[in-house]
Amino acid sequence: MLALSGGVPCWAQQITNAAGDLDRGFHQMYNLDFQGAHKSFNAYQQANPNEPMGYVGDGAAYLFAEFERLHVLESDLFVDDSHFDSRQKLTPDAKVKAEFEQNLAEADKLADQALAKNARDTDALFAKVMANGLRSDYAALIEKRNLVSLGYIKTSRSLAQQLLAIDPTRYDAYLSLGAENYLLGVKPAPVRWVLNMTGAQTDKQQGIEQLRIVAEKGHYLAPFARLLLAVAALRDKDTRTAKVLLAGLATEFPDNKLYSQELSRIQ
Repeated sequence: MLALSGGVPCWAQQITNAAGDLDRGFHQMYNLDFQGAHKSFNAYQQANPNEPMGYVGDGAAYLFAEFERLHVLESDLFVDDSHFDSRQKLTPDAKVKAEFEQNLAEADKLADQALAKNARDTDALFAKVMANGLRSDYAALIEKRNLVSLGYIKTSRSLAQQLLAIDPTRYDAYLSLGAENYLLGVKPAPVRWVLNMTGAQTDKQQGIEQLRIVAEKGHYLAPFARLLLAVAALRDKDTRTAKVLLAGLATEFPDNKLYSQELSRIQ
């Protein structure tokens, strides 16, 4: 299993050879080359003007740039519940937020147009899964609007379930299910009860299994799933698995110092 081996997904290995602009953009984003990522995603948009994923990718690059600037993804924020609950509302870059929202709005428009022609268009469904997942992350981790984030989570998960019912091999879609189950599943029991009453999914173990599917078989979201699994391992005091996952990410994305910094914390 990747969670124990730290292996690099095959798509990431191919990127270093000759991948398309979309794959290249995601790799650059994870490696903190945001300028290069925007260039790749814009090239994809120009070559594929009716496809939403170029805009989803560009939106993701703006979000991850904010994560990097604001140090959002550092593990101590997520491992310590009190630290997470007491976190301050951050001050987003207004220009970045506008670009983020504009890209996702364009992605939604193109995806909706495709779905109006074919309700089983898996590429369009996946674009909407990702767009809502990105909105959820922005609302929760930058703006601290947890209820708004929960709404996006539910929408993303519902769309992911529709997508997987059509094509079970769209493994990236499991990230929406896994993130909801795990991140809400680690909440205290009374909170989980309330969340369940609202229709949220809060099965921690199922969430970990779903994240493992993305980490092992996913395409665009495998690195993010591996980071979430590393955080889950740290919460469970499983430093061995966390080290393996972080070491694999640090090797794959050498310009992203987050992974090596997190690794050094637990050596």
